[in-house]
Amino acid sequence: QVQLVESGGGLVQPGGSLRLSCVASGTIFTFYEMGWYRQVPGKQRELVAVITSGGRINYVDSVKGRFTISRDNAKKAVYLQMNSLKPEDTAVYYCNGRLGVGNDYWGQGTQVTVSS
Repeated sequence: QVQLVESGGGLVQPGGSLRLSCVASGTIFTFYEMGWYRQVPGKQRELVAVITSGGRINYVDSVKGRFTISRDNAKKAVYLQMNSLKPEDTAVYYCNGRLGVGNDYWGQGTQVTVSS
């Protein structure tokens, strides 16, 4: 059974930083794509950043220059370094791992709150 476990969320002041981590278990295969999504109540889950096994990266425009995604294929892990955090970054952040088309796995989510 494939599982993704996130860690690193919490409460931070505007302008602060957090680092999210996600580690996968239960599969011997390398995820084609791993990424981070976020969701606030009443809104759809949105893509924050994704990275392929070959290192190709995409960010949503609102986080470019502030967030950095990275991964360790050997550890089946993906990370999100979040700097210069803003109140509008407040959300539940979900880790995603994609083994193929229509073969997605999700973590349980970790709360990130940016507030003074």
